[in-house]
Amino acid sequence: MKLKLMTAGLAMAVLAAHAPASAAKQEAPELTKCEASLGTIALVEGDTTGWTEWGLGSPRELINALAIESGCFTPVNAANGEPARFLVTAIAGSQEEVDKGMEMAKAGATEALIRSGAAGSVLSKVPVGGALLGAFGGFGGKKKTVAAGLRVVSPTNGMTVAAGSGTVKKSSLSFSGSGGWAQTAANASGYQGSKNGEMLTEAFVIAFNQLIAQRTVLESAPAASGGASAAAVVAVDTVMRSSPAATGAEVRSLRAGTELSPTGKREGLFIEVADNYGTKGWVSVEDME
Repeated sequence: MKLKLMTAGLAMAVLAAHAPASAAKQEAPELTKCEASLGTIALVEGDTTGWTEWGLGSPRELINALAIESGCFTPVNAANGEPARFLVTAIAGSQEEVDKGMEMAKAGATEALIRSGAAGSVLSKVPVGGALLGAFGGFGGKKKTVAAGLRVVSPTNGMTVAAGSGTVKKSSLSFSGSGGWAQTAANASGYQGSKNGEMLTEAFVIAFNQLIAQRTVLESAPAASGGASAAAVVAVDTVMRSSPAATGAEVRSLRAGTELSPTGKREGLFIEVADNYGTKGWVSVEDME
């Protein structure tokens, strides 16, 4: 039941995130607030880093500022050694680039809904109904847009828990009259005063609000374990790497079903593991069961 709830919540959010709302007049978004934190987060930069093309720095501090200002998440304190409950991957670029970056979350959510036969009942509660199934990547227009995406992953099982995206053609935020949170968020990453920076700030606010709209799903996610677990099983054929990055040198290949022993160390989406022969390396949690 919990898995169905997580899948349905994710699907609804991803579908709503791609609805053609940009065609309507855009109103300035308000940052969603929470009465209590949903847990600690660690930020991970995705492969689509549009901010570098716009002469902007990493959005890491921006996302942390949104988490603090909203009260919905607590940025993890690496010094205390406690693992984050959630890993948050941030991407940015054109609408098409962000759509591609969010493809995995979209595909998993809609496929699970269709297999379960729940698509009709879920989509009936979402504006525009079933037409949204054909709306992915469907903005099309030639005007420049700034898009951002956020994906929340559980480090416990590597599953996508929630996803959201935002698209902005012209910033509607008032960085001097929004109660201070917009200015604080933009300043955190040095985005204020830059047209692209202010548009990107707003896009991340929209994406962040979509994550919080899935509060029930986030609350049901398993808590991260502080220590090493007894065993972890490889879900798909993959490789063990020498460093916690997709570009790390290959240590050895791993077949689906291989049992590994986590050491308890985590870096972003990667965990350090050892095989039965004592060989250590790093694997992505997305490749594990």
